[in-house]
Amino acid sequence: MIHIGFLLFPKVTQLDLTGPAQILSRVPDARVHLVWKDLQPVETDVGFSIVPTTTFDDCPQLTVLCVPGGFGMAQQLNDETTLSFLRRQGEGAKYVTSVCNGSLVLGAAGMLQRYKSACHWAWRDYLPRFGAVPVAERVVRDRNRISGGGVTAGIDFGLALAAELAGEAQAKLLQLAFEYDPKPPFDCGTPEKAGGELVARLRELQAPRFRQAEALIEQAALAGA
Repeated sequence: MIHIGFLLFPKVTQLDLTGPAQILSRVPDARVHLVWKDLQPVETDVGFSIVPTTTFDDCPQLTVLCVPGGFGMAQQLNDETTLSFLRRQGEGAKYVTSVCNGSLVLGAAGMLQRYKSACHWAWRDYLPRFGAVPVAERVVRDRNRISGGGVTAGIDFGLALAAELAGEAQAKLLQLAFEYDPKPPFDCGTPEKAGGELVARLRELQAPRFRQAEALIEQAALAGA
C-alpha cells in the first residue's frame, strides 16, 4: 500500500491539495490521507470545509508526505505540533513534497536545508531564509524532495509524482483520464508574462496578507537559525 498524506490546515488553498490528491488517488494501491490535529472539519481559503481522514497521532507512516500552501500556512510556521509531525513523518517517507508556499512550512521544519525547491513566485524569495535553494519551475526534484510551484502547478506535480510511484505509462493514462491539456485564455500566468503593471497591482492587493505572514516567517527563520 502506498500511503499519501496531505497536511490539512485552516485557510489552506484547496486546489493546492485537491488537485494533486485527485490525481494521486488513482495511482494503483494508493490511499490518500488528509491529516490534521483532530477530525473536525477544516475551513479552506474559499470558505467550504474539508474533513480530515486521520490525525497526527493516528496517521500511518506515509510513503509520500505533502504540504500544500495557502495564506494559512503562515500560522503553521511556528506551530511545534505541526512541525514535529512533519519531521517525524519525513524521517520515514520515501518522498517529502510540497505545493505552492507549502515549501516554506517544510523549510520551517528544517527539512529543506540545501535542497532545491519550487514555490509560488510571490513567496519564492523567502525560501533561502530556511536554507533552501529557490527554483523557478513548476515541478522541482532534488533527491527525495519533490515540489510544485504555485497552485495550478500542483496538477503537474501530481502527474510527475504519479510517474515516480507507478511509472510514466500510468501517469500518462491519468493525464488522459483527467483531460489535462491546459490552454489558458490569457498568457499571463507568470510575472514574466504578466508584465510589471499587473504584477504590481496583485502585490498591492495582497500586501496586507504578506505583511502579516512576513513577521511569522521571520520568527520561524530565527527559530531555525
